Amino acid sequence: MAASGLGANAAPRPRFMMDGLSFLPEDLAEIRAAGLGGMICDISEIEEVRDKDNVPRYLRTFEKCSAALDAAVTRLANRPEAFVAHKGSDIGSRPGCATFLQFQSCEPVGTDLTRIADFQRRGLRVLQFTHHNNNLFAGGALEREWSGLTPLGIDGLAEMNRVRIVPDVSHGSEPTMLEAARRSTTPILLSHGACKAIVDHPRCASDAVIKAIADKGGMMGIFMMSFWLTRDAVPTVDHLVAQIRHVANVAGIEAVGISNDFPMAGQTNLVALKNDNQEGVKEYLPWWQAMREQGIAGFDWTPEHVVIPELNNMNRMATIAAALDKAGFRSRDIDRVMGGNWRRVLTDVLG
Repeated sequence: MAASGLGANAAPRPRFMMDGLSFLPEDLAEIRAAGLGGMICDISEIEEVRDKDNVPRYLRTFEKCSAALDAAVTRLANRPEAFVAHKGSDIGSRPGCATFLQFQSCEPVGTDLTRIADFQRRGLRVLQFTHHNNNLFAGGALEREWSGLTPLGIDGLAEMNRVRIVPDVSHGSEPTMLEAARRSTTPILLSHGACKAIVDHPRCASDAVIKAIADKGGMMGIFMMSFWLTRDAVPTVDHLVAQIRHVANVAGIEAVGISNDFPMAGQTNLVALKNDNQEGVKEYLPWWQAMREQGIAGFDWTPEHVVIPELNNMNRMATIAAALDKAGFRSRDIDRVMGGNWRRVLTDVLG
């Protein structure tokens, strides 16, 4: 890729920057500090439960997520830092970060598909089929045997398309992601993930999935969870850049963006540990071992890190933009990766 052409003393111009998966911080001023003009914001309320094998699962009930949706809308009303966005064209239409509310599972829908339209009416704009495991709608990525969309999931996808909620296949099995891309009448998202060609793990997307999503007009966001970005012992910004470049090579520069999937100020425990990955990864190892004992593919190795230290902070977006420039990406392509692609897909689906 050609270089951006900035002169040695030229100040980089401000870019529109959007995070494809983030969370509302306790202090909304952090949104401005992060430089975000837009974000997809998971507002799910999660309950951790244990299955019969004592493996942790993460449950999202209708009651808790419905209340969380109303709470988020109320919290963002009349705030200068951020606002609830209903259309892609809302981005830049007023001061503050355009915030597209999301649930990271269809569990809150249950079997009542009328809830999808109700959630949309109340402000939800992105809906993920499943989180790791099989549910009533779709097969998850972290199962011994993969399955795709269920009959309820097929009908649920049609309802998302009808009411204009963006379908999100993150955490889904490969059959789920491919079938959703094939059946959807709108572009779809893999809001946060990584490339299986780089790290061979079921949580990562194959080239076939990446291309299918792009062919539908959608895109994927590369996230910050470093053990799914590289198996090298020391994770760096270059590993994130390699993931972005891979998606661009497979499906075009229009198919990739940035996602965080950690709190806006960084993964909390790692921040407290001053990004000591050797110590911080220990909180993930019991879950990792439980997956291994369940015979889930991809867990036959042990991760050594959780975060890219240079990105586990509020300034990650500017750091990534500078790294892409240094890596030779053209200025207009950096604009696409840093936010333009999210804006395009959200506008295509939501108006």
